[in-house]
Amino acid sequence: MFHHVKELQFNARVSKPDPKFASLLLEQFGGANGELKAAMQYFVQAFPARQPYPDKYDMLMDIATEEFSHLEIVGATIQMLLGNINGELKKAADESEIMQLLKGKAEKESFIHEAMVNPQFFGLSGGGPTLTNSQGVPWNAAYVTANGDLTVDLRSNIAAEGRAKIVYEYLLQFTDDPYVKETLRFLMTREVAHAQMFEAALATIKPNFPPGVQQGDPRYSNMYFNMSNGAEVRGPWNEGLSPELKEEWQYVQDPLSHVIQTNGMLDQQPKGTDITVDQAEQAGKELGKERSGHISASVPKGENQWSTYPQQNL
Repeated sequence: MFHHVKELQFNARVSKPDPKFASLLLEQFGGANGELKAAMQYFVQAFPARQPYPDKYDMLMDIATEEFSHLEIVGATIQMLLGNINGELKKAADESEIMQLLKGKAEKESFIHEAMVNPQFFGLSGGGPTLTNSQGVPWNAAYVTANGDLTVDLRSNIAAEGRAKIVYEYLLQFTDDPYVKETLRFLMTREVAHAQMFEAALATIKPNFPPGVQQGDPRYSNMYFNMSNGAEVRGPWNEGLSPELKEEWQYVQDPLSHVIQTNGMLDQQPKGTDITVDQAEQAGKELGKERSGHISASVPKGENQWSTYPQQNL
């Protein structure tokens, strides 16, 4: 149950209209890394977590709801940046101030260019936010990633928050309005906060690597193939111990020769690890049984209900 509070979470302000930046800001309204994408992603991910992981469900729903509030902040900012365009479009064309701006050839060409970049923003919306990105591409549910496994979804969410933060960083460079910058910094910082929340939640699921329940095959989990010509480059991604499994990286200098010598990797043996193939398979089965049992035990047999309404009062 959602309850709308008319006051914004953050008091968005603009010092003056700026329709061009309003068009750019659509990226965070209906773009691939925007607030609607985040809200719907966390909202959808929450459902399979409701009974087996009620604490994660609560977190996902809280953050999803906050993302909807951020969508409102972005939409309000866009509307204020558009100024009185909606009112001007209601006038007869020959009286509109917008038409007066198109008297010269340069102005007309500029308007045509912007219309080609995002043709629907003014032509169909009449001067209001649209669920599109800054190029006029409609919002798409394909932006949402939800795999039904929290170790996967939480990692996806950490990445999503990082991408959204970067978009806000870029947008900050295209406006000189101190009030708009203030709003963008707030929204950007909340991305940082959410990323930490998802990271903390992921840390409570043990084990959480590799994602899912099946363990990697120890014959291949610590191999690094040198797939490029030129100087050899080494680092913690191909020498020393791997960060999660603590296996010793096996650097394959000549991948072609190695593949031929191992019969297309079929004869490859585990190296740099104490885990055998049988042990990895057994660990996957045990973890799968544990996770399956946890989820099954959380779902009642027969009649089931979503809420229990424990609160006696508000």
